[in-house]
Amino acid sequence: MMNVTPHLNFRGNARAALEFYQTATNGHLLLVTYQDAHNVQDPAEAHQVMFGQVTAPNGFRIMAYDVPSRLPWDQGQTAFFVSSRSTDTAEIQALWDGLSPDAHVVQPLGPSGWTPLYGMLQDRFGVTWVLDVEVPYQG
Repeated sequence: MMNVTPHLNFRGNARAALEFYQTATNGHLLLVTYQDAHNVQDPAEAHQVMFGQVTAPNGFRIMAYDVPSRLPWDQGQTAFFVSSRSTDTAEIQALWDGLSPDAHVVQPLGPSGWTPLYGMLQDRFGVTWVLDVEVPYQG
């Protein structure tokens, strides 16, 4: 089995984003700073995240780090979406509720032509999430 994990790149606020996702998913947070890894190249960035991950019992997993200032970085407008799907409507609703504080709702969570629940929001960290209930394709 292969897992695909979204990896989010930040500039100095990866810790805050990962803590937010931990709360939203009731997951487990793992953080390694540049100092922890003995890889400090700029003392001002010693406590930034070199490796970060949130995993939850339901299989949710996301990774993130702080791009060092010596490397180019541009958050972009909609460079990527994070798609979270489940066959459990309650699970999708709970994730939506967890991600919603201070979010910009692109598409409210509700029924669509292909699923009982679909929604899209951009969280307070600028990450666009697409959430839906996975159902068999009816093509």
